[in-house]
Amino acid sequence: MPHINLPNLPGIRGPMAFRPESSKPLNELVDVLLRQPNSLTQGERELIATYVSSLNTCHYCQSIHGAIAAAHLDGDEALVACVKQDFHSAAITPKLKALLTIAGKVQQDGKKVTTGDVQAARSEGATDLEIHDTVLIAAAFCMYNRYVDGLATVQPEDPALYRERGKMVARDGYVAVNLPNVIHAEAAEMAAK
Repeated sequence: MPHINLPNLPGIRGPMAFRPESSKPLNELVDVLLRQPNSLTQGERELIATYVSSLNTCHYCQSIHGAIAAAHLDGDEALVACVKQDFHSAAITPKLKALLTIAGKVQQDGKKVTTGDVQAARSEGATDLEIHDTVLIAAAFCMYNRYVDGLATVQPEDPALYRERGKMVARDGYVAVNLPNVIHAEAAEMAAK
C-alpha cells in the first residue's frame, strides 16, 4: 500500500498522476535518454536502465524497462534476464558490457567510476556521448527507482502487464503514453474497476 494517497496506477504512473507538474520533465528526460537518436540502440539503453533498476531491486522499473528492452530486441526476454543476472555472459557487445560496468559503478557511487573503466569502454568503441549517456541513465534511474520505491507504489507481479505496456512504450514513447491527460484517464479507469 502506498505511503501517501496515490492514484491506483502501477509504479511511477501513480506518483505521476498525483503530481503531473513533475511528470512532464521526468518523462521528457527519460525520452531524451532512452528514445532520442543515439549511436546506442533503444534496446541497449533500455538494458542499461533495466540493469541499474535490478541492482536497486526496484521491481516495477526493472520489469517495465526489461519489457521495453525486450520489445526493442525482438521479444528476447531471455537476453534481458541474462543481463540482469550476469551481463558478462550475455550475448551483447563488448562495448555494452563495458558501459554496463560503468552503469553498475554509478549505481553504487559515481566516484567508483575510474579512468580505467572509461578507457575500457573507449577501447571497445564507446564514444564520449555514449559514456555520458550511460552515466546519466544510471544516475537518473537511481532517482526513478527511489521515487517508485520511496512512495511504496503499487507494483504488480503479472509479467503480461509489463509485456503489454512495454510494447506500447517501445512503439509510442514515454511522453505520449505518460501525458497527464492519459494518466488521469487511466487513473479514472482503474478507480472504476
